[in-house]
Amino acid sequence: MRRRTSRAKTSPRKTVTDTVYTYTVLFEPAVEGGYTASVPALPGVITEGNTLDEARERATAAIRGHLKVLRKYRQPIPEERPVAIRQPITRRVRVALPV
Repeated sequence: MRRRTSRAKTSPRKTVTDTVYTYTVLFEPAVEGGYTASVPALPGVITEGNTLDEARERATAAIRGHLKVLRKYRQPIPEERPVAIRQPITRRVRVALPV
């Protein structure tokens, strides 16, 4: 899901517009402890954290980095698609990128 938001920067006349993307992130408990986070809509975006909060923060950073690379190389940014979920913990993560 994509949405545009605006926020004022240092000058009241200059406005920066962000595009907000929302993706489903799958959080699965890791055997060695912590959580593994993956994003089905963005294959290859996988990270982990010692806690659920840390895994969520790292997933947000990984998504943001992945989208920046796609944008840099003028590749299409994938949209969220329905996924079959086995039984992991899921949370939605919102990422804002400057336009």
